[in-house]
Amino acid sequence: MFFIIGSLILLCMQAAIGLWFYFLFPNIGWKGPVLLAPLLLSVAMHGIMSYTRTHYGALDHVLYLGAYGYAGLVFLFFFIVLAFALLQGLGGIFHLPAKPFLGPLSLGCMAAATLLCLHGGCAQPKIKHIDIVIAGAPEMTAAIISDSHLGMGVSLKRWQKALQRIQEQKPDTIWVLGDVFEYGANSAAYAQALAETETKYGTFGVFGNHEYYTGYENSLDFYRQAGIYPLQNQAITLSNGIQLIGLNDIRTAKVSSQQLDYLLSQTDPARPRILLSHQPLLTLTAAQHHIPLMLSGHTHNGQIVPFNFFVRMVYPYVYGLYQTGPQSQLYVTSGMFYWGVPLRFLAPAEIPLLHIKGHA
Repeated sequence: MFFIIGSLILLCMQAAIGLWFYFLFPNIGWKGPVLLAPLLLSVAMHGIMSYTRTHYGALDHVLYLGAYGYAGLVFLFFFIVLAFALLQGLGGIFHLPAKPFLGPLSLGCMAAATLLCLHGGCAQPKIKHIDIVIAGAPEMTAAIISDSHLGMGVSLKRWQKALQRIQEQKPDTIWVLGDVFEYGANSAAYAQALAETETKYGTFGVFGNHEYYTGYENSLDFYRQAGIYPLQNQAITLSNGIQLIGLNDIRTAKVSSQQLDYLLSQTDPARPRILLSHQPLLTLTAAQHHIPLMLSGHTHNGQIVPFNFFVRMVYPYVYGLYQTGPQSQLYVTSGMFYWGVPLRFLAPAEIPLLHIKGHA
């Protein structure tokens, strides 16, 4: 159903883009393609997206990237066209001859946006250093992996390169915030690459919504093969005294504030506590328990601007470090790679590296 609705929305967006260029260049004879091309492309795109969920060869990978990449560009082009259409409307109101300039300008903006999208999608995630003060905490460094969506969209080679960059930083631990492996071939090889990444305290993680979509048991097996200790509505104490608390995906697993209340009541508020939650929700409950730091992902910072504005309608915390209470902070990461659409526009991927210490 999600793909059907998405295909219909993209069909309408393609039609709007086609009508815009027909308006600007009526003499080219685009009337037939404007009406027919969006329908044919939408059918092809929907078919490829469905096909590549069960076929994982090299050609299938290319088809996957093409279909999802095209979908992302259609979304972005639609808003570029919308902006230029508004300029055309303003030009008409003030009797300005804007039309001759809007065609080349809109094409130029689309070309520039495409290059930036491709660069954002192909670039390795940046290491982002973040200093965090938690009263009474020992000094340690934690690398955060979130929303890698490995498999068809992200090659094993890219994953290995990213893990190598993490290893070079020599973190004391790795914390995984979910949506790790999507679907595709060689899941064991992806898992093994993370399992071979060495840290002092080990790797711990929580499930995201996609872990449930791809099968609970399958995801649990992947975590175990990858050396990720799964925290499923539970808390553990690391050997350095930090209490690490992990939630199942709040929406998919229907974790309530009462469940979080109970879980946090079982921890020691006199010791440093850190909460891992794939989705940046139940932040008020965490703040009421004076959790010094909550870590989340899921939002991708919108991945393609202006989608982040739509994300903000659902999640008040989209990206960055927030003060959620007098003694509580939340960091929401933009994610390691991308989901589906192999593009990023003005929302770069990242690997947060938290430098935790007990005093400023």
